[in-house]
Amino acid sequence: MPSFESPPPASTSAAIASFAAPDRGVLACIRPDGGAAGTVAAAARLAALAGGPWHAVLVENAATRRLGEAARLAALELLRAAHAQGAVTAVLEGRDAAAAVAAYARRHGCATVVLARSRPAAPWRTPFARRLTRAATWLDVVEIAAAAGPRAAPPAADTDIQPAQPRRYLAAVGASLATALVALPLLPLLDVANVAMLFLLTVVFVAIRLGRGPAIAATLVGFCALVLAAPRRQYDVSEFKYAVALAVMLAVGWITARLTSDLREQAESATGREARTRALYEFARALSVALMQEQVFDITRRFLARSFDARAALLLPDEAGRLQRPAPDGDPQTRAPVLSVLDMAAAQWAFDHGAPAGAGSATLPSNAWLYLPLLAPMRSRGVLAVRVPDVAALLVPERRELLDAFAALAAIALERVHYVDVAQDAVVRMEGERLRNSLLAALSHDLRTPLTGLVGLSESLTLSRPPLAAAQLELATALRDEARRMSTLVANLLDMARIQSGGVKLNLQWQVVEETIGSALRACRWQLGARVVATDIPRGLPLVRFDATLLERVLCNLLENAGKYTPPGARVTVAARREAEDLVVAVLDDGPGLPTGREDTLFEKFVRGHAESPIAGVGLGLAICRAIVDAHGGRMRAFNLHTGGACFELRLPLGEPPAAPEADLDPEAGPMFTQPDPA
Repeated sequence: MPSFESPPPASTSAAIASFAAPDRGVLACIRPDGGAAGTVAAAARLAALAGGPWHAVLVENAATRRLGEAARLAALELLRAAHAQGAVTAVLEGRDAAAAVAAYARRHGCATVVLARSRPAAPWRTPFARRLTRAATWLDVVEIAAAAGPRAAPPAADTDIQPAQPRRYLAAVGASLATALVALPLLPLLDVANVAMLFLLTVVFVAIRLGRGPAIAATLVGFCALVLAAPRRQYDVSEFKYAVALAVMLAVGWITARLTSDLREQAESATGREARTRALYEFARALSVALMQEQVFDITRRFLARSFDARAALLLPDEAGRLQRPAPDGDPQTRAPVLSVLDMAAAQWAFDHGAPAGAGSATLPSNAWLYLPLLAPMRSRGVLAVRVPDVAALLVPERRELLDAFAALAAIALERVHYVDVAQDAVVRMEGERLRNSLLAALSHDLRTPLTGLVGLSESLTLSRPPLAAAQLELATALRDEARRMSTLVANLLDMARIQSGGVKLNLQWQVVEETIGSALRACRWQLGARVVATDIPRGLPLVRFDATLLERVLCNLLENAGKYTPPGARVTVAARREAEDLVVAVLDDGPGLPTGREDTLFEKFVRGHAESPIAGVGLGLAICRAIVDAHGGRMRAFNLHTGGACFELRLPLGEPPAAPEADLDPEAGPMFTQPDPA
């Protein structure tokens, strides 16, 4: 079993690191009997050298409780220091400390245990390190030399023996004397062993009610009473059986006092655990029905006041991530406490770093408040500020774990309430969107037929014979253009309603994109007007599977926008190229460009580059374009060119086109087609 002095020299670093692997943890075993100050530091160094996780545990049982509250608080302080250094800490309960440590190491994958070298309390007792190696033969045990300093009191110093509580011992002595007044007159009638049973019964009652120390005192008083009273009655020293009976009475009384006291302490510990579990259950049940943040606030403050006698406040962040003071409440019973500027700064630090701050923590321990970040699964939801009357209670792991559990439940409840609000808003928006689409579809369908007739009549009017006068022709042309714009607007509304309702079915065919670009350019001649139109399409572009009608509609909308938002004489270019597994089609212009920072929002419905603009439109064209491209499994974006102007780019996945059928040709028959004669 290896042993190193603390701190280990640099020459032994490699040897120490060999005891732990990066995937196996290091376990620091803290014992309240003194000499464990260097255990935490040694385990932290060993874990740092091995590059793995480390744990720190404190085992409590009847033997450790007899060491006194001061030794327990010192051990808890070491446990808190280990937690501040990144260790996973726990307080274990078990009569066999070695078995409890071995079980914890097995559950958490710890391969090395670091503990302070100590001597057994009695010569016949096995040292703790040897008992640990017997309980877990697969563990590497590293003993650290105990730090020099005052050791804890020996186990004989019972926790019940306190100068401030002499009434327990007086009550125990009084109970034994009362038993003697009742039982000693019965010595002529009963055997000494039978009378001793009455004293043992008294010892059991005293141990249950008053504890181990008073029970031992009651045993000694009863033994002395029997020894002093027996010679005056029937006791003969020569009779060995009476001496044995008295000795057995003393031993049984002593053992009964210890066992009964241990059971009493275990019952109290179980009662405390049951109370903490019930408080946690009731808190979770109360939060499960909360639907608003105010309800979560009230429930959290009420349960913290009941379980910890503490004042609490929940601080939530705004959109910028700054914590806000709780809103004032008119009810003085549920009113949140007022925090100062320094308290809000400490709470902001805890929120930003996701770590506790304030009382009982490594950061700002002198602060009267404890700030716990409300860490939910998605993100931090705020900070729980707690002020307890006794800061020392925060050092008790059971109380601190319960407080951390309260904070975790509050964080989950706040996140659930948040997503309930998000879901309700989404439902309202969906219903509103569905109603709007239904209304637009109805209006568009009812207006489409008369608008189609109006467009046809206006075009016939401009082409009428004999020709109209110049002023009349200008009015007829303006009427035709406005009718076309109105028809396009109604068509956009109807198409958007159909797309949103899922009523559009794609007619996907393998085809070349050049034909669709040409059709779109021919259809948008009058929208482009005096703009210079150019194409940049290389030869040999692969086939793409798309709906030609819908893709032509996308290109027409982009060309129409280029005609509306660029001045006459501007250059509009339609380009196509292959990039990796995508076919990229872009519409570029050298006009004024897009509003900076709003390139992506332009694809939302009813959004325009400028809210107030003399150019006709309602902001549906680009939304329809993106919806159609998304339905093809592609992507669409817009950006400003470095040379000036805007670029709208769409990407369609290429896929694998079907293989062309092979023609069955006779090689002797000659070519099927002949080159025409140039003449």
